Amino acid sequence: MKRQLIFLPIIFAALILAGCGGGNTNTTSSGVFLGGTEGLKVSFEPIGVVENGVQTIYDSEHFPLELILKNKGEETIPIGKVSLRLLGPPQNDFQNIPQWTINNKAEILKVSEFNPEGGEEVVSFTSSNLARYTKAVTGFTDINWNVEYAYEYKTHVIINDVCFKGDITDDKICEPKGTRTFAVSAAPIQVTGVEEDTAGKGVPVLKINLRNSGTGDSTIVGEEFDTRFSQVGYAVDEPQLWECKSGGRENVARFVDGATQVICKLKNPLREDELYTKTIGFTVNYKYKELVQEKLRVKESVE
Repeated sequence: MKRQLIFLPIIFAALILAGCGGGNTNTTSSGVFLGGTEGLKVSFEPIGVVENGVQTIYDSEHFPLELILKNKGEETIPIGKVSLRLLGPPQNDFQNIPQWTINNKAEILKVSEFNPEGGEEVVSFTSSNLARYTKAVTGFTDINWNVEYAYEYKTHVIINDVCFKGDITDDKICEPKGTRTFAVSAAPIQVTGVEEDTAGKGVPVLKINLRNSGTGDSTIVGEEFDTRFSQVGYAVDEPQLWECKSGGRENVARFVDGATQVICKLKNPLREDELYTKTIGFTVNYKYKELVQEKLRVKESVE
């Protein structure tokens, strides 16, 4: 009886865990990636004293204008690949802000097992001298700082157990149709599902679903952002073997309502005697843009 009492809670806990894990059968927790939907996150460093939830200074004070860049995804950002642009208040209203567009000066490391918080860098629009508001203030004036930041990033995907079968009537080893497990790196552009199908005898097809899981917009590296849609580039391992298209476009995918699909088809049919499974790598590359805001209250000095 004692033995039964000991093991019953263990069995009960195991059943609970099994039930909790059954909601998503199309991903894998293989440990290849830590996972997540964030990339680079930017926030303002303190400008003044917080009063009633607002950064506050007097009109006689000089102030710093700095931001902290934190890489919360799994792609290291090289030097100079983050662009930050000040928007909002007129430039002529301030002194000692020499540049209104700056870049990161250090490599910002990705999140990893040994660096779970990711790398970070503090950048400054007032690196030489502190800034100052030059307009007359009566009572107080609220200034809304807006910084638009864009950075180059990649999403890495590993698709497991892709079935290569020349004779699809052969029921050994693998099933040529169905969902596939995959591992995806932490990034704002995410893979949400992978399905394998066939396009004729001995021709495997992969249908890869993408979603913009972040709050920003994306474009192809080297191209301007398009206000009509977000888009990304992509590449599959062994591109000489695969033809990948999205909406009829090779190597480019446009998002509709935040989602899109890439279809990769094997270029040459397998021999009838070919039968094996294989892991396929897939990479999404893009430039991502977001906006961060901070209010600064400038109070009239009391003499």
